[in-house]
Amino acid sequence: MELAGEMEILTEEIKKTPQEIQAEHERKEILTRYRKVLKGAKGVLKGDDFKQIKKAFTLAVEAHKDMRRKSGEPYIYHPLEVAQICVDEIGLGATSIICALLHDVVEDTNITLDEIRRDFGDKVARIIDGLTKISGNFEQGTSAQAENFRKMLLTLSEDVRVILIKLADRLHNMRTLGSMARNSQLKIAHETIYIYAPLAHRLGLYNVKSELEDLYLKYTEPEMYKDIADKLKTTKQARDRFILNFTKPIDEKIKKTGIDYVIKGRPKHIYSIWNKIKKQNTAFEDIYDLFAIRIIIKNVSPDKEKAACWQIYSIVTDEYTPNTERLKDWISIPKANGYESLHTTVMSHSGQWVEVQIRTERMDDISERGYAAHWKYKGNETNTNAPLDKWITQVRETLESGDKSAIEFLEDFRGNLFNEEVFVFTPKGDLKVLRKGATVLDFAFDIHTDIGKKCTAGKVNNQLVPISYTLRNGDQVEILTTKNQKPNEDWLRFVVTSKAKGRIKDLLKEENKTYITDGKEIVAKKLKILGLENTLETQNQLRAFFNKKDYNDLFYSFGKGHIQPDEIRRFKQLRDARIRKQEENKINLDETALRDTKSFEKELKKAKGSDTLLIGDDMQVIDYTLASCCNPIPGDDVFGFLTVNEGIKIHRNTCTNAQHLLSNYGNRVIKARWSSQAAMSFEVSIHLDGIDRMGMIQDISKVISSELNINMRSLSVDTKDGIFEGIIKLYVHDTKHLDTLMHQLESIEGMYQVYRMVAT
Repeated sequence: MELAGEMEILTEEIKKTPQEIQAEHERKEILTRYRKVLKGAKGVLKGDDFKQIKKAFTLAVEAHKDMRRKSGEPYIYHPLEVAQICVDEIGLGATSIICALLHDVVEDTNITLDEIRRDFGDKVARIIDGLTKISGNFEQGTSAQAENFRKMLLTLSEDVRVILIKLADRLHNMRTLGSMARNSQLKIAHETIYIYAPLAHRLGLYNVKSELEDLYLKYTEPEMYKDIADKLKTTKQARDRFILNFTKPIDEKIKKTGIDYVIKGRPKHIYSIWNKIKKQNTAFEDIYDLFAIRIIIKNVSPDKEKAACWQIYSIVTDEYTPNTERLKDWISIPKANGYESLHTTVMSHSGQWVEVQIRTERMDDISERGYAAHWKYKGNETNTNAPLDKWITQVRETLESGDKSAIEFLEDFRGNLFNEEVFVFTPKGDLKVLRKGATVLDFAFDIHTDIGKKCTAGKVNNQLVPISYTLRNGDQVEILTTKNQKPNEDWLRFVVTSKAKGRIKDLLKEENKTYITDGKEIVAKKLKILGLENTLETQNQLRAFFNKKDYNDLFYSFGKGHIQPDEIRRFKQLRDARIRKQEENKINLDETALRDTKSFEKELKKAKGSDTLLIGDDMQVIDYTLASCCNPIPGDDVFGFLTVNEGIKIHRNTCTNAQHLLSNYGNRVIKARWSSQAAMSFEVSIHLDGIDRMGMIQDISKVISSELNINMRSLSVDTKDGIFEGIIKLYVHDTKHLDTLMHQLESIEGMYQVYRMVAT
């Protein structure tokens, strides 16, 4: 009988179609992932949390049942993975798990926010609303991406979990980016490095930030990423052996104190290494602080943490000589994101620099899991730590101005994200923490807007200084004011804090309203005299003709006298000529001259209709130009970007402007690649330096002209104390041609380094 039963089951399995087998496998996988989320959250769930999470899971499965990701997997895998990241890597609780499971249902399905509110309450609905993108069309000149960033970021002051769940969502999207089209990869990767990685850093989520940065590099510079990853892999054994030898004497000395501790090696992540290679124009092998260790003190009471850290510091520096300039004490004054640690860099006995981080278990938890970890130590997830509370208050104050454009809003917000800081004091000795590079005027606006707008000078350490003076750690600052002082546009040139910038812009806008009103009247009168209709279309054409970002900017320029009314006559003459040409040739107005909105949209549709823009292909029907900001050449990874005024521009993926363009105007990105037919010459600039000697210039010229037959445009060389620096501008065919040239230049006797320069 048993055998007959088994045969019956086997027969039933054989009857199943491949689709049914796959569906069964996917159902089991969904349940496995769901149970994994519950298992990870077991320690923080209470009351009816399990019931509410199950309800959210059931709703999400049903809502997404017919949806699949680009990879072909069931869509429900994504919200489950986002919930898993919230639990395991950020440390969030039941509310966040529910929101992670439901974060896409309002945006992507027929379920409404009201239904979410009815079933799960106001708190969940508010978070889901913050995670839902704005739908609809956006006017030319605006940015859908920036508008959605603004909507999400404004919720930061209400409930930081919106941002934490969004970071989990972005991390999973980056982990699965391989299934996306190339232009989507670039858009998402640049958004990530532009806003999400700095945001994770500011909220203290070091591991999330590091992985986002590494994944950005993986998809924007895959060869460089692989090269560094391979080198880290091949040098791992040697690094492990070095760290073992380095920590052995420290280990022995700490054990004698009876302190409970653990020592970990901490390799730098790939993006950090790449950043140093790029900034220092050096090689992987020459980065001196690849080695880092972390000493974590366990089971120590809060009142003894600082003393324990300094005791370990003393043991380390007794064994190894420290670099006094690289001591960073963030246990006395934590970073603005709550980060606490004691850092020192010491010279090992084998002649290599090693960074040593000393912290307690509590500090380490906060450094890894950031904002969420504070809830663990505060006792509930809505009571946050003082430094981050203060930062969020500053963000709210800076960004609540309602008349900022989305792009301006985003730039102001990003100004709050980078937390290299300067510590200064008021005349009464109160500590103020400002962004590094802050000036006396930044300090004044940090105290109060009324003080900032009347600030005329400052006293720093009892010395009179101008308002543009850059503050340094330990400065004591007194602000001097006069009632007749007024803000001016020049102030924006030297302030660095987003609070000061926002306040100055608001004050200037208020003052400028009079000029805008006057300018509007001036334009209306002149148009009437010239017989032109004062319509929105005419004003838009005037704005484009005078290259102004918006109507207020146009009217302000006339009201202030920067543009004279008679210059509108030139606009009329050009427009009349275009109209005559249109009548004669029956063609549309040239969008390049008048930047007509419809022409722009038509060009965008035309460009998007082409699968890939082939650069250098004579048969290519779409016009383009190579961007001067990065001077791409064949072999560079590139993308096309449709500008409003100048058609399609080709940029390198690593262009300094790529981040801004792809993060704010991803809908204008066009896939582009070099045609194999391309046989042109492209200008590049090469920087070289080395030891000056007789015949050096001759050897350089020989490599360029004799051996590679390269046309050189210019060569400038500067020598000082036996060292020379040179810049060569020349023409090459592609990256292979350039690499061959640079390799031969590097082989010249006395040459230290050769690298391609980034256009500025």
